[in-house]
Amino acid sequence: MILVVEDDPALARHYAAILEEAGYRVEIAETGREALRLMDADPPPRGMLLDVRLPDIDGLEVLTQVRQRALPLAVVVATAHGSVNMAVAAMRAGADDFLVKPFDQDRLLFTLRHALERMSLRGEVRRLRAETGRPAFHRFIGASPAMQRVYRLVEAAADSGATVFVTGESGTGKELCAEALHRQGGRADFPFVPINCGAIPHDLMESEIFGHVKGAFTGAIQARAGAATRADGGTLFLDEVGELPSDLQTKLLRFLQTGRVRPVGADVDHAVSCRIVCATNRDPWAEVQAGRFREDLYYRLHVIPIHLPPLRERGDDVLEIARALLTRFTAEEGKRFSGFSTAAETRLLACPWPGNVRQLENVIRTVVVLNDGEWVEAAMLASAIGEGPSAARALTDDAKLAAVSLSGSTSMVMSDASVGGPAAIRPLWQIEREAIERAIAACGGNIPRAAAHLEVSASTIYRKRQVWAERDGAAE
Repeated sequence: MILVVEDDPALARHYAAILEEAGYRVEIAETGREALRLMDADPPPRGMLLDVRLPDIDGLEVLTQVRQRALPLAVVVATAHGSVNMAVAAMRAGADDFLVKPFDQDRLLFTLRHALERMSLRGEVRRLRAETGRPAFHRFIGASPAMQRVYRLVEAAADSGATVFVTGESGTGKELCAEALHRQGGRADFPFVPINCGAIPHDLMESEIFGHVKGAFTGAIQARAGAATRADGGTLFLDEVGELPSDLQTKLLRFLQTGRVRPVGADVDHAVSCRIVCATNRDPWAEVQAGRFREDLYYRLHVIPIHLPPLRERGDDVLEIARALLTRFTAEEGKRFSGFSTAAETRLLACPWPGNVRQLENVIRTVVVLNDGEWVEAAMLASAIGEGPSAARALTDDAKLAAVSLSGSTSMVMSDASVGGPAAIRPLWQIEREAIERAIAACGGNIPRAAAHLEVSASTIYRKRQVWAERDGAAE
């Protein structure tokens, strides 16, 4: 709808006739107050042709109120009192364009059409920024496309009562995802109760989830509410749900079906209303096929799946997370760090981070504790990243790949050498590179799957590909 605000009835009907012939629906307001009232119509107007001289309220005041209310309305100001000052005042007040009376039909339609198109483009830009440009979401940090998809899924699922199954490698932030689901939805004012099924002995797991009565077992000196009861009205997060023993999987399935909890040692059960969010770092369907996870429980839990991407697939997110961690740990430890050197940022981006955000957090904390200065240097990171079992595993993987390369290419190397002598012998890294690239191609570009067939870790392949890319860049 186009709102024509004009105190001259003849001109108002003339403008309306032009716009209606062009396919627009038109409403006419002869005063400023009537125009403000019609802006609340359902549906609201998309555009406005606004006369500056009105009998009650100045047209520029009407325009100011439109912009203060942040209405998605394209406004073209029209006046017989055309001047540079009037045009400047109208544009400063938020007009999309300016017409000086008298104007012809073509000029009116052209100007209004372009104002509507610009308004539509501004709305699209705002929408895209909201969807793709969020640098953070609840406790998540990161603006990568992979994380924007996660944010949208969380928003879409937050108000639902359906069970959510979060998957992802260790350290990707599965509990953060569960907490974001809870905080984003209508249960935010009720408890969020996390429980790690892999950190509790199996014989105590049922009591932890469902509670127990006094005397139910040795050491039960008083009754205790379980996690499900404590989460009543809120969210129960079952981390590493694949670690539940089979008998407890059956009881969890019954709880999901009935919504009732029976504490250990009790004769009666009671109703509990909580949303279930569960997580695992394994492939849940593979666990079902292996017989370690009940298929009926899988279907009950796997209603809304959310997969968290590994840190190596999140691009520059690693830098944003590292900066936030550096700021936090620097304040906690009383150090002087203000950022990362260019070489250090390059090192952060090159690392495959097999331990994901958890590993990055440990590395940054180690750097801050053991060093001080204005900038974190690459050498500080190299020392922190190179320590621990991941480095040893990388060395083992290098040995495996060398063996694969030699065993798969010996005949080719020997035949070439027999023809061309020592000069025909190719560097081992080239043979290794060909073996890895062939494996990746055979697995359809899936690096983790190729790594599994090569019996090495995916992080080793990512690291080697980074080295090859740097070698190729230096050769250009």
